[in-house]
Amino acid sequence: MSFEKGIELYKSGKFEEALAIFNELVKTTPNHPQLHLNRGRILSRLGRTDEALIDFDLISSIDPYNTEFISDRAVVLHLLKRNEEALTELDRAANLDPKNPYRYSSRAYFKDRIGDLKGAIADYEKAIELDPEDAVSQNNKGMIEEKMGYQQRSKKSFEKADDLVGYKPSESSTSNPTPKKESSNFPEIDPKASKKPLFSSRKKEMSVVHFLKTLGSVFIDAKSRKEFGSYLKEIFGGKKV
Repeated sequence: MSFEKGIELYKSGKFEEALAIFNELVKTTPNHPQLHLNRGRILSRLGRTDEALIDFDLISSIDPYNTEFISDRAVVLHLLKRNEEALTELDRAANLDPKNPYRYSSRAYFKDRIGDLKGAIADYEKAIELDPEDAVSQNNKGMIEEKMGYQQRSKKSFEKADDLVGYKPSESSTSNPTPKKESSNFPEIDPKASKKPLFSSRKKEMSVVHFLKTLGSVFIDAKSRKEFGSYLKEIFGGKKV
């Protein structure tokens, strides 16, 4: 039983088999954060969120200032409908990592999901201030502005997002625009892998833009960024909580 095999099974969707491996690994090395991190993610995918939270509580106690662990724990709290606690965790991550635009864009996405539209716009604006190249935050901000009835503001946000990704609408798409759809992920990490494109009328153009680049650095380790993004995409793809 190896860590690498467990990760391989997890990524291929064989969650029960992956869980069996991580259960054995945890028995032999009970206080290894990465083992509990991945087991917690697997338990979340299996819908065993109460058990997942135990793992995230443990790793948060081992390394209380690790924003990766804090973010994962916030996701599980949200799945458990403990949204006030989840928001507290996202606030803490932003306070610990205030120069990282991802902290604000992910909190903005969460606020949008729970209905705090003004708070979501404020966080997207902060993310954009820190990373003016953040096309996804521009687009998502535009969708919220559209929901709030701010048509001119939303149009400007969409135009900025288009400019950043090099998208130029054709005459047909301009005269008969396809309504933009809100992403169903929290946050959407890789539009190329998503069943629902971030830009409903821009699937081809947005698929070449790596979401992690537009959001800025999530974690120091790029591999951890990718794995956390995939975890969020799998958890929230296609469902509302």
